[in-house]
Amino acid sequence: MKGQIKNTLAILLAILFALALSGAIAGAEPISTNDDNVVPPEYNPVWSKWESLGGELTEGVAVSSWAPNRLDCFAVGADRTLQHKWFDGTWHDWEDLGGELYSAPAAVSWDSNRIDIFAIGKDKSLHHKWYDGSWHDWESLGGELTEGVAVSSWEPNRLDCFAVGANRTLQHKWFDGTWHDWEDLGGELYSAPAAVSWDSNRIDIVAIGKDKSMQHKWFDGSWHGWENLGGELTEGVAISSWEPHRLDCFAVGNDYQTLHHKWYDGSSWHDWICRGGKLYSAPTAVSWESHRIDIFAIGNNTSMDHKWYGQ
Repeated sequence: MKGQIKNTLAILLAILFALALSGAIAGAEPISTNDDNVVPPEYNPVWSKWESLGGELTEGVAVSSWAPNRLDCFAVGADRTLQHKWFDGTWHDWEDLGGELYSAPAAVSWDSNRIDIFAIGKDKSLHHKWYDGSWHDWESLGGELTEGVAVSSWEPNRLDCFAVGANRTLQHKWFDGTWHDWEDLGGELYSAPAAVSWDSNRIDIVAIGKDKSMQHKWFDGSWHGWENLGGELTEGVAISSWEPHRLDCFAVGNDYQTLHHKWYDGSSWHDWICRGGKLYSAPTAVSWESHRIDIFAIGNNTSMDHKWYGQ
């Protein structure tokens, strides 16, 4: 009899243990070896400090990017030739790409291993140089220009170039397989323009107006009028976009040296904010992935200075 009781108790304990174990397992989170279920560390982008990247430069900087972690920077050297410095995981030394430039350059990449560079030449016309695996010679594209150049691209083999004409209005020349004549887009500009494309048939242009505020004009299939976005700015404007409807604008403030930042998040413009620095040229900016901005300008020792936003 005692043996039967012991056996019964053992069976009951075994059943209770099995039920408790199954309940614990049912309530537990499933274990997975699928990497898609691994939560990545929180992405917390921040602003870096300024760093100096050397060079002996006399005219503002341009930057383009054809791939993540690829940056190509351009500026005018002491002898008015185009200087080039690039980053592909490490920074490379400056190289001389020739030319005789009388404005800051502008650069854009619309495909891997493709860069198009523009600047005003001695004859006040637009000059163009490009890279497609090797560098090509400069060519003149005409025009009578007085203030530096901007360029954007919304798709392969599409280039939109902008500059200030003799009457201070915005001039536009574009390439869609062939170069088109210059057209006048109006305005009264007191700095070189900056341009960016974040979607097909979309261009946003900014420049400093007569009242030192930032002026904005855009194309979305047709051109819209200029709008005033405020600010008290003293040196040309830069613009970048890391996703549709996102715009980040930069310029030198009324202290003639610090970087100021204004951005649009798809619904509203945010107030200007100071990002520091001691700049001696207009800034330039590029975004090569979401929540990443790289900004360059000439610093107080004629070298190129760099600041970025990201992780």
